[in-house]
Amino acid sequence: MSLFERLKADNLDDWQAYTRHSFVKQLATGELPEHAFRTYLQQDYLFLIHFSRAYALAVYKSPRLSDMRNALEGLKAIMDVEMDLHVELCAGWGISRDELETLPEASETMAYTRFVLETGLRGDLLDLQVALAPCILGYGEIARENALAKPAGPAADAYRRWLDEYGGNDYQSVAQDFSSWTDQTAEIYMTEARFAALSEIFNQASRLEADFWQMGLKA
Repeated sequence: MSLFERLKADNLDDWQAYTRHSFVKQLATGELPEHAFRTYLQQDYLFLIHFSRAYALAVYKSPRLSDMRNALEGLKAIMDVEMDLHVELCAGWGISRDELETLPEASETMAYTRFVLETGLRGDLLDLQVALAPCILGYGEIARENALAKPAGPAADAYRRWLDEYGGNDYQSVAQDFSSWTDQTAEIYMTEARFAALSEIFNQASRLEADFWQMGLKA
């Protein structure tokens, strides 16, 4: 069993509260109000800016050159692919890249991103990877579980585009590589005595992900 699967099993209720949140369910059917998705997407763009910093921190925290290369590939995937998806979708609402970058951060965005960065700063690479895992691996799982979804309504194309991006081979490969990389790091740093602390990091990040969906719903 991978470290991710162990962490997920240890926090299954909070994990499913995130991956099967009503925001996700409504997105899959098309019932999600368009303004909820737009708010989420705008804040997620700001979120990804900080996630890029977290991957840059992963380069610094890397014990091996191969880890540095893995961190760099993750950074490039965010800045060259994932952020462009947000720009593309927001352009459909007349929101430019410059406008996205100057939006004020929601409290949920600040809470989550600072948690990830603080975890990485005080810990080692494995702590940081576990803090990143719910976002990277959760989005992949959400997209797989909703691969056959057929959203209806005025924002159906945007919802389907989002699901297709995270369910596509490129992102699924990124997620699988990240899980494997985390297992490789665990071979260096992991002890059974440490699992409880890693599980708490994973739990907190999963709950912050659920809060991020809820931010969109209450927009």
